[in-house]
Amino acid sequence: LPWNHCHCERCGQPVVADQPLGVFCADCQSSPPLFDRARSPLRYAFPVDTALKALKFKRQLMYAPAFATILVPTLHEIFPHVDALVPVPLHRLRHATRGFNQAIEISRELASHTGLPINHQTRRVRRTTTQSGLSASKRRKNLRQAFAVNGALDAKYPLIIDDVITTGA
Repeated sequence: LPWNHCHCERCGQPVVADQPLGVFCADCQSSPPLFDRARSPLRYAFPVDTALKALKFKRQLMYAPAFATILVPTLHEIFPHVDALVPVPLHRLRHATRGFNQAIEISRELASHTGLPINHQTRRVRRTTTQSGLSASKRRKNLRQAFAVNGALDAKYPLIIDDVITTGA
């Protein structure tokens, strides 16, 4: 598998060589993300890209347990204080069309491995265009005001779960 061994300690994006501790990639230095830390243990390359597309677009839900199993060590090592899993919500129309939310499927498997609760207080309030093919600035603009939290989030250290991270928008 294409493991993401050399990555920025902040955004988790692959880098050419390991950065010294506390030194982030150029993107994080010039425009720090709004989150503390992100990780993707695998790079988006074959066969991971093919498996993710099969999960997401061909309803091959058998991949969710495999991805969750791969995520468990990263969760324990990088995010030891996490107290809830927060799957990125789909808009209700996209959810109805697809029939499931891949982030929820991965979160369910992670919850079964870790005992962490899944927090369903988030929702997508605005329909957005698909992120694929958009530049980083267009991705941020596309997702602006797209999500809401119902009430106060019942977690002190929530971990947002999604199938892919590109810009972190």
